[in-house]
Amino acid sequence: QVQLVESGGGLVQAGGSLRLSCAASTHTFSAYTLGWFRQAPGKEREFVGAIGWSAGWTLYADSVKGRFTISRDNAKNTVYLQMNSLKPEDTAVYYCACSAYGRSSRVYEYDVWGQGTQVTVSS
Repeated sequence: QVQLVESGGGLVQAGGSLRLSCAASTHTFSAYTLGWFRQAPGKEREFVGAIGWSAGWTLYADSVKGRFTISRDNAKNTVYLQMNSLKPEDTAVYYCACSAYGRSSRVYEYDVWGQGTQVTVSS
């Protein structure tokens, strides 16, 4: 089973950028969909985007489309979330997760989750 570790979160001013990383500890991503989710205090976990590792597709929530980009590095077994033009409403704990489903945007379709990394955007 895949184990995931997120990193790269921090404090950034509105309009700034951050790049989050999600590394597989012991397994490859080749057979999985890799999704990014976020959860703000008092709110439910919401879909941010996903990538099909072998299929080559990406999927983004409307709220981040054009600002966030998901990419991968097979050699490093790592998926990235590049976040540009950050807004205060992007503030949340960001999680990466793996799913056996294709083009999944739903929390319950993901099987393995990382511990999360905090992103705070100040105004």
